[in-house]
Amino acid sequence: MLSILIRLILFILFLGLIDWYSFQAFKTALASQPWVKYAFWGFSILVYFFVGYVFLTFERGSINLSFGRMVSLLILSLIPKLIILAILFGEDILRLLSGAFQSFAGEREGDFLPERRKMISQTALILAAVPFLGILHGVLIGKYRYRVVKHSLEFDELPEEFDGFTITQISDIHSGSFDNKKKLEYGVDLINQQNSDVILFTGDLVNNQAAEMEPWIEVFNKLKAPMGKYSVLGNHDYGDYMDWPSKEAKVSNLQRLFQVHEDLGFKLLRNESIQIQKRQARIDLIGVENWGKGFAQYGDLGKATATLKDQSFKVLMSHDPSHFDEQVKNFSQFIHLTLSGHTHGMQFGIEIPGWVKWSPASFRYPKWAGLYEEMGRFLHVNRGFGFLAFPGRVGIWPEITVLELRRKKG
Repeated sequence: MLSILIRLILFILFLGLIDWYSFQAFKTALASQPWVKYAFWGFSILVYFFVGYVFLTFERGSINLSFGRMVSLLILSLIPKLIILAILFGEDILRLLSGAFQSFAGEREGDFLPERRKMISQTALILAAVPFLGILHGVLIGKYRYRVVKHSLEFDELPEEFDGFTITQISDIHSGSFDNKKKLEYGVDLINQQNSDVILFTGDLVNNQAAEMEPWIEVFNKLKAPMGKYSVLGNHDYGDYMDWPSKEAKVSNLQRLFQVHEDLGFKLLRNESIQIQKRQARIDLIGVENWGKGFAQYGDLGKATATLKDQSFKVLMSHDPSHFDEQVKNFSQFIHLTLSGHTHGMQFGIEIPGWVKWSPASFRYPKWAGLYEEMGRFLHVNRGFGFLAFPGRVGIWPEITVLELRRKKG
């Protein structure tokens, strides 16, 4: 407990130092507005208290609403202030050099450092307002700003009977983070409006515990697809990020999660495959447990495909997109389409179709969002339906993917 208190005190001192330094811009630019001082420090003290409360009551694996609110307050507070800090620090270096030069030349009287320039402080505040408003939008609106992304893919090997077959992919629900039933109902209705043949869910139903999904079962079991709903597990579904009282408790939680998938009407595929049939034709749907570079590797692609014919058309659900580069694209059996999630696009980034596609996720995952093709094999990485830790999305909106499979002509 003592070590936790020491770390908490050091962290709050760190926040206080950033606040004190960035406040200089407010003091310089808005000197005639005394209320600014009270608003600035009132908000900062609120952040300190909330951080302290969550810090002292946090249990490993409890990524709950309080934790999410702490993260959102920290990000909302810190990022704009760090921008201000960077600008003021640059100004202070120039002030220091100017003061030293003038003192050396004998031209300086009074204070060693020149006064701060009001225009620079005003510029810093304006620039800091951009991420502040963006983050605020992401927390209040962006996290439920569902968008439908559509792709049409052509394959030589697709059976004629499946020409025009549609898949709706969703991923990373992270039910323990939700706080708005009406928004979720809207998202579920939007999924159903796509009228796809199947719905495929590519993992991370919960943050850590099966119980997180209990309040939302009645919402998500309204998902409809005429040819079935299928799912796989993600890295968060196993409870690996929690301290359990016993091994039995962890196993029991996972068993309950299996039941939740069933309650939702999803067929959970665990290193296995099923056939989807239309008349005399079929495609093979494969689902593996989580397999990720740097994460748990429960997936067994060999086992999942052991009974399949080499020439059949195959769709794979695998939560982590790193599985594609590490195993799938060079696998002995040709897998035509792999569906993944996991990255969330870091819930932060910039996407302007045809111009810019960037997220911090790209530093960790070369294939972090959208559609990719290598060696005739397609990978689609869904940006996620929910959110984790930071209860918001900035520039990377929650995604419902519709994939239309077409048979190549000629």
